[in-house]
Amino acid sequence: MINNNPIGLFDSGIGGTSIWKEIHDLLPNENTIYLADSKNAPYGQKSKEEIVQLSIKNTEFLLNQNCKIIVVACNTATTNAIKELRAKYDVPFIGIEPAIKPAALNSSTNTIGILATKGTLNSELFHQTLEKFQETKIIEQIGHGLVTLIENGELNSIETKNLLKTYLKPMIEANIDYLVLGCSHYPYLIPQIKKIIPTKIKIIDSGEAVARQTKNVLVEKSILNLENKLGKAVFYTNANPKVLENILKYKEEVIQKDF
Repeated sequence: MINNNPIGLFDSGIGGTSIWKEIHDLLPNENTIYLADSKNAPYGQKSKEEIVQLSIKNTEFLLNQNCKIIVVACNTATTNAIKELRAKYDVPFIGIEPAIKPAALNSSTNTIGILATKGTLNSELFHQTLEKFQETKIIEQIGHGLVTLIENGELNSIETKNLLKTYLKPMIEANIDYLVLGCSHYPYLIPQIKKIIPTKIKIIDSGEAVARQTKNVLVEKSILNLENKLGKAVFYTNANPKVLENILKYKEEVIQKDF
């Protein structure tokens, strides 16, 4: 496998770009291809079977682009489909799961909150993780409607702010000291979340950990790109490319394509 082959990433839409940015910052020499399946967003309301089939479709698109490793930059797809993907394909897969472990281990109040999609919170993999931290009180909240609002570019809308207040208020009242963002879309709401929660509550997501794990696997498999030049990034979307372009601060190529 050629070392300068791209890293492939896919998500149910634009949210996984929060993961892409962490990977790009840590591994700027790597070429990347990002797939935004916004036409089928949100994944969190779909059945496990639908999520697996969409993940297979996305994976095959990226493999046809000669990707050397695939990052499932979607909590819902990871928790519902990564086992099936690893069984079906030889390429290395990196998943993204809610960062419950660091939150639970560092919590002083022994109470943490998690904001995630229905698909993630109902998954077998998520419940396996919960079982490891039974002594921690975990306040779960499905972020109904948030992914759709983010996909529509409504990061600062009144509806978004009101939904966040509704979802976060019970967590604040329960005295959480860590808020886990269990969806790769949600880091884009951090500015709004910070206006609602007390400063003592720390916000935690999986982006940096996923980037570090991606690097570790590239090194382990001897497929790290050793070229000393900035990698090329290409973004594909099957919906309106403007939303993806607006959320990216990098002037990268965004291609609208039906897949």
